[in-house]
Amino acid sequence: MSIEVFPAEVHERLKYYVYRLIDPRNGETFYVGKGKGNRVFNHAQGEIDKNDDTLSEKLKRIYDIKNAGFQVAHVIHRHGLDEPTAFHVEAALMDAYPATHNIAGGKNNGEQGIMHADEIVEKYAAEEAVFRHRLIAITINRSAAETSVYEAVRYAWKIGKTRAEKSDHVLAVINGMIVNVFTPTQWMEATPANFPGLSEIIPGRIGFVGREADAGILALYQRKRIPSEMRKRGVANPIRYIEPQKSEDS
Repeated sequence: MSIEVFPAEVHERLKYYVYRLIDPRNGETFYVGKGKGNRVFNHAQGEIDKNDDTLSEKLKRIYDIKNAGFQVAHVIHRHGLDEPTAFHVEAALMDAYPATHNIAGGKNNGEQGIMHADEIVEKYAAEEAVFRHRLIAITINRSAAETSVYEAVRYAWKIGKTRAEKSDHVLAVINGMIVNVFTPTQWMEATPANFPGLSEIIPGRIGFVGREADAGILALYQRKRIPSEMRKRGVANPIRYIEPQKSEDS
C-alpha cells in the first residue's frame, strides 16, 4: 500500500524535490513539477490550483485517470535539493518529457535548455539584437515549434489585448535566439473558433493572426540573440515586452 503523505520527520530531509506525474493506463508522463512537503500527493489528487485555467489540461488528465478507477502514479527523481537546483532538474526533465502538460518550459529552459553543440556556439557568438520597434518577445519550446514556429508562437498567451495591439511585431524566441518575426494583423480571444488548434476556450488568454515580417524587419532581428541584460535568470514567464532602444546618434 503506497503512502499518501510524507511523515513529519521526513519533511526536513526531503527539502525541495522534483517529480513526474504518470498515467498508469499507458505509462505516459504528463506533468513535471517541483515542490516541498506533500505537494506531489496534492498534485496527484488534483488538489492544487483547481481554479487556475493554465492547468486545465493537466487537471483533466488527472480526473480522467481517477474516473477510470485508477490513481495517478508518480516518481520522485531527486530530493534534498535547494530551490535553484530543483529548478534546473525540473527544466531538464521537461526537456526529456516534451509531451507534458506544463504550460511554461521551466525556469532557465529558454537560456540553458536542450541544444545541439552548433546551437550553443551560435547562441553565444550571435550578434545581440538592437530593438527599433515596440515588440513582444515570446519564448517557445523547441518541441512546440517542430511543425511551425508561427503556430507555436501565436497562441494562447496571458497578454493584455490593448498592450498587445500597440506592439509592431512578435519575436519567436528559442533558447535566447530570435528564430523568426511575425507582424500581427489581429489579436483575438483564445477560443477554438478563432484558433482551430485549440480544443477548448482558455479564459484570459489571447493570440494573434498575422504574417511573417517583411525582409527588412527580419534582417534586423532574425538569428540575433536577446541582449544579456534583458535575460533574467530564473524567470519562467515566456512573455517579454520590449520598447525601442535609442540609437547612439539620437
